[in-house]
Amino acid sequence: MQHVGIRELKNGLSRYLSLVSRGERLVVTDRGTAVAVIHSPGDVEKDAPVEEKLFALAATGAIKLLARGKKRDLRTKPVPIRGKPISETMLEDRR
Repeated sequence: MQHVGIRELKNGLSRYLSLVSRGERLVVTDRGTAVAVIHSPGDVEKDAPVEEKLFALAATGAIKLLARGKKRDLRTKPVPIRGKPISETMLEDRR
């Protein structure tokens, strides 16, 4: 696995994509901290995190990822505010 900085990746993108197409995995770093791993779509290791395996399957269309977490009701009413409008308060603060 080869490490490459963001600037170097940008400057030599074609060369690095050629490496990836030959099976190499690249770790992209930002100021020495790993921020991404670039690999070919079919190259998911068996010890890779579950999320990476799921994203790889979703990329091939084998599965469809659904949103998780609390569902929000977007039709909720706005909270009423007492007093003068915020726009007037902002104009007063600018004076």
